[in-house]
Amino acid sequence: MRSRRRLTALLGLSLWITTPSAWCGERQTDAPAKARPAYTNHLAKEKSPYLQLHAHNPVDWYPWGDEAFRKAKEENKPIFLSIGYATCHWCHVMEQESFSDPLIGEMMNATFVSIKVDREERPDIDSVYMTVSQMLTGGGGWPLNILMTPDKKPFFAATYIPKEDRFGRAGLLTFIPKVAREWREKHEELAGSAEQITAAVRQNTSGAAGGDLTKATLTEAYGQLASRFDPVRGGFLPAPKFPSPHQLLFLLRYWKRTGDSKALTIVEKTLDAMRGGGIFDQIGFGFHRYSTDPQWLVPHFEKMLYDQAMLAMAYTEAYQATHKAEYRTTAERVFEYVLRDMRAPNGGFYSAEDADSEGKEGKFYLWREAEIRSFLGDDADLSIAAYGVEKGGNFHGDEGEVHANILHVAKTSAEIASERKLPQRDVEQRLESARRKLFAAREKRVHPPKDDKILTDWNGLMIAALAQAAQVFDRPDYDVAARRAAGFLLTTMRTKDGRLLHRFRDRDAAIAGKLDDYAFLTWGLLNVYESSFEVRYLQAAIDLQRVTLQHFGDAKGGGFFLTADDAEQLLARPKESYDGAIPSGNSAELLNLIRIGRITGDPSYEATAGKLMRAFSAGVARAASAHTALLLGLDFALGPSFEIVLAGRRDATDLKRLRTVLADQFLPNKVVLFRPTGEEEPPVTAIAAFTKRQVAIRNKATAYVCTNYVCKLPTNDPAAMVKLLTGAPRKGIDQ
Repeated sequence: MRSRRRLTALLGLSLWITTPSAWCGERQTDAPAKARPAYTNHLAKEKSPYLQLHAHNPVDWYPWGDEAFRKAKEENKPIFLSIGYATCHWCHVMEQESFSDPLIGEMMNATFVSIKVDREERPDIDSVYMTVSQMLTGGGGWPLNILMTPDKKPFFAATYIPKEDRFGRAGLLTFIPKVAREWREKHEELAGSAEQITAAVRQNTSGAAGGDLTKATLTEAYGQLASRFDPVRGGFLPAPKFPSPHQLLFLLRYWKRTGDSKALTIVEKTLDAMRGGGIFDQIGFGFHRYSTDPQWLVPHFEKMLYDQAMLAMAYTEAYQATHKAEYRTTAERVFEYVLRDMRAPNGGFYSAEDADSEGKEGKFYLWREAEIRSFLGDDADLSIAAYGVEKGGNFHGDEGEVHANILHVAKTSAEIASERKLPQRDVEQRLESARRKLFAAREKRVHPPKDDKILTDWNGLMIAALAQAAQVFDRPDYDVAARRAAGFLLTTMRTKDGRLLHRFRDRDAAIAGKLDDYAFLTWGLLNVYESSFEVRYLQAAIDLQRVTLQHFGDAKGGGFFLTADDAEQLLARPKESYDGAIPSGNSAELLNLIRIGRITGDPSYEATAGKLMRAFSAGVARAASAHTALLLGLDFALGPSFEIVLAGRRDATDLKRLRTVLADQFLPNKVVLFRPTGEEEPPVTAIAAFTKRQVAIRNKATAYVCTNYVCKLPTNDPAAMVKLLTGAPRKGIDQ
């Protein structure tokens, strides 16, 4: 845009764009180096691990707040806003290379008022200024560095900026003096550009409504994904390759709707490649953030809670669709990792694990052939063959990691058994025994740092995934874990007036909840109701939905704002529909509204869902495949869809059989209610009045099935229920 060219010329700088995705008081020179830090800035009392990382920089960092903006106005200084997160590799690089340097600190303190923001704590701030970056530079990522006026209006954006000039690009040592000079000599021009950019941002975040979304929209999204599919290695080109599990969830539904076998092929090829690649932790389980290469071999090694949740959903639904055991096994191993390493004592889930340990990315996860032989002895050859271990290594990173290997599935147990003429079961048992030994050995290494803050939105996704898998895999322990996490959020992360808080760490629950907190927790609670049939979770979901409508809804334009109507006023109040690493809050809300509308029989919820789709239809029309999570809701709305009521005794065998058979079907567009026997008006009837007369027939568990607003005759027979749902009984059902 014109502002971008103008500002680049004005500052005389080249932007440093990457696609990886504080001195306060006197220097304490008389303190022992290990006992007292040389510098302490205004971040020292913050709870965020990311902000704590910068609390002893010589840069005089402030947290986002009135104090910093007041100082900038009083001293007439521009603001240097730097946004990142705890497990961001390039954020660490910039902290160590530049923000820890006393000279850089002195220069920044003289020129700017510097503010640090954890994007995971304040996604609203990140959203606004990431929009700025995309407008000015055509891209974005983290660290995100913004220059802005004391009234928060931006005039420059960049991601990673090196300390010194590099490859013809300005480093901070050059950048800071130039900004200082331009701020003094061309202040009015900078202020004018900031006004123009602010106006453009406000227009950009206001959204653009269009017409209705249709089946053609689903076909358009499928065509865009299919055109980028890598048929050899799975996933979508080009590299780096991100898991994007909501795209796979969409493709499963497209296959279900159309019978197009290629859609299912894309899903299976991608899931198989990821599970066998280095992006999956073959020893301790769980998925890394993304693959830097097309083969899924070399990952960026950080592990994010939201990736575990969304990928577990994808593998769970793939199991329902195909009944291939490896998809169930993969989902269960993801949950094993999360419940072992990411669960807090209070039942909530931590946010992430870093990519780096001992100052090197991936060091915790890498292996040398000699190490494996020393730990495994006679079984080493099997594991070396299975995991593709090479003498020279397959990972070429820092000098200290020469000959290191990323373990991946180079050969299956069946292939090894055939080559060595061994029973496959014996090979599998020996490989699993070896894996456990390697895991035990790895546990003695220095672990990557853990970002131990608990975020309501990401926890909502994990709750949803656990509750879904509890049903599909008949795993009561997953239901228990989901309910425990939900209980923690509903007590500790909710205020007296029913509003949500966003972040918990170090016994401190704080930061007003954003749309994603409400949308994802509501999603999780609806799933927990279906896994437990405890009405309190359904009621809690409906209560949260009402708060969401009241404080986040756009009654005029449709859809939901990222921030509440009584939240801090930022440069703009965005409404997001684009599905990035995780679904947007509006995408999740679309599904929530449709599900709650079908559960309660209240048509106002579906009317609001219709307005939401129209609010974002213009953006969806421009880039359908960038809205695949939103299209999950469209697929549900278009039908076929089902409302199912199961009536019977909670712990009876016949009810369990109906539930088991139901969970065995891939029917994503459904809601399920439970009407217990023996109560004239159980609590569920106050929420869903139509269940009052849906009682068990002949004192047996009974299924009531409605399809596309048309209800069928009730049945006690699981096979007959399946026929009502699918048109034909599933093979293997005992009739």
